[in-house]
Amino acid sequence: MVKICCIGAGYVGGPTMAVIALKCPEIEVVVVDIAAPRINAWNSDQLPIYEPGLDDVVKQSRGRNLFFSTDVEKHVAEADIVFVSVNTPTKTQGLGAGKAADLTYWESAARMIADVSKSDKIVVEKSTVPVKTAEAIERILTHNRKGINFDILSNPEFLAEGTAIADLFNPDRVLIGGRETPGGQKAIKTLKDVYAHWVPDERILCTNLWSAELSKLAANAFLAQRISSVNAMSALCEATGADVSQVSHAIGTDSRIGPKFLNASVGFGGSCFQKDILNLVYICECNGLPEVANYWKQVIKVNDYQKNRFVNRVVSSMFNTVSGKKIAILGFAFKKDTGDTRETPAIDVCKGLLGDKANLSIYDSQVTEEQILKDLTMRKFDWDHPAHLQPSSPPTSNKQVSVVSDAYEAIKDAHGICILTEWDEFRKLDYQKVYENMQKPAFVFDGRNVVDANKLREIGFIVYSIGKPLDSWLKDMPAVA
Repeated sequence: MVKICCIGAGYVGGPTMAVIALKCPEIEVVVVDIAAPRINAWNSDQLPIYEPGLDDVVKQSRGRNLFFSTDVEKHVAEADIVFVSVNTPTKTQGLGAGKAADLTYWESAARMIADVSKSDKIVVEKSTVPVKTAEAIERILTHNRKGINFDILSNPEFLAEGTAIADLFNPDRVLIGGRETPGGQKAIKTLKDVYAHWVPDERILCTNLWSAELSKLAANAFLAQRISSVNAMSALCEATGADVSQVSHAIGTDSRIGPKFLNASVGFGGSCFQKDILNLVYICECNGLPEVANYWKQVIKVNDYQKNRFVNRVVSSMFNTVSGKKIAILGFAFKKDTGDTRETPAIDVCKGLLGDKANLSIYDSQVTEEQILKDLTMRKFDWDHPAHLQPSSPPTSNKQVSVVSDAYEAIKDAHGICILTEWDEFRKLDYQKVYENMQKPAFVFDGRNVVDANKLREIGFIVYSIGKPLDSWLKDMPAVA
C-alpha cells in the first residue's frame, strides 16, 4: 500500500488529503500537525474549518484510509510521498520584510524529513512558495540525506475557499513540476498516477519545477489584478453615473476577457492574493525588475484604496462623523461559504470605523467572537503564523465592539449597516423590519452589491452600492480620497 503523509492540517492540507483518500481507497493518507487542538477537531464531528461538502468527504474515509495525527515523525518516516503544506507567512522583519515569504516552517519541515527518513521519499511542495524554494529544500535534504534519495516536486493548490471540494473533485488543472532527470520524471509519474484516479489525463499538466512554482504566484496575481481592475472602474462609475455591473457584463461578454472575477466589491481578501503578490514583487526586485515589481504593487494599492474609499464614504455620508454611532457589520469572512477571515476587507473597514470612534455590532454566522476580536487586535501578517506562535488572546473587552449571533440584533438601533460578506442570508433579510428598528436616517453601505438598492430606497433607506449611480444624498457628500 502506498502511504502518503501531509505535514499541515490547514485549509489546503486537510481538504486535499481528504479528497485523495476518498478517490484512492488503496492509498493510506495521514495528515499530521503539531497543533493538538486542530488534529482533535479533525477527528471530531466539528471540523476546524467550514467548507461546503467537507464533512461528508472526511466522514466517508476517516478511520478507513484517512487519519489525522500529532505523531509527525512516525508518519513522515513511514510515508512514500510527503506533502508539505505549512505556513509561508510574509516576513515581518529582516531582509525582505513586508514582502518576502518567511520559509522558517518550510525549512524546519525539510530538516525533520531528512532526520527521520529511513527510505527514499518524494517530497511535494503544496504550500505557496517563492520560485526556487524547491532548490533550497533540495539542498537541505541532499546535505542531510544519509544515503536516502529525495525527489522534490511542486504541486501548487488552485482550490478556492467556499468551493474547495468541488474544485478538488473537478479541477481545471493539476500542476506537477519536477526535475528533468530520470528520477524527477519518475517522481512526477508517481504523483500523476495518484491524481489520475479521478482527474482526466489532459488536465494533469507536467512542467519543470520553476514553472510550477511561478505559475501559482502568477495565477493569484492575475486573479487579484482583475478584482483591482474592476474596483478601479467602480470608482470611475460612481464619479460619472455609470453602473459597474452593466460595465462588467458588457466587457465580460467579450470571449477574450470572460465574465469571472469582475464583481466590484469592498476589496479582495483571503490568505493568498496579497501575500503572493508581495512575494512576486520581492522576486522581481531581487531580479532587477523594478518596473515589473511596481506594476504588481499597484494591484495591492488599488485594493487598499477601495477599502479606504468605502470607510470614507460611510463617514462622509453620516454627517462626517460616526463617533458614538452604532454601525452594524454584516459579514466578517473574506467571502461567503467560508469561515476564513485572513486578510478579509472587514478588518480594515472595521479598524477605519473604530478609528473614527464608531460602535460596531458585528455578525457573521461562520466566524467566532474570539476570531473577530483577535483579528481586530492582531498586527499585520501575524495571522499567517501557526496558532501557538500568534500573540496571546486579545483583551476581552473592547467597549466599541460587540459580536452578536443574529443579524437583526446587530441591526437594532443602528445608524448604518455595512454589508462586507456576500452571505445569501443578507439578501433575504426583511428590510422593512430592519428599517423600522434603525435610527433615522437609516443608511445601508453595500460592500458586495447584494441588495436591491431601489427597493431599499422605496422603504426609506439611503443606500450606497459600490460602483452604482449615487443617491442624491451621497452626491452632496463626496468621499474624501
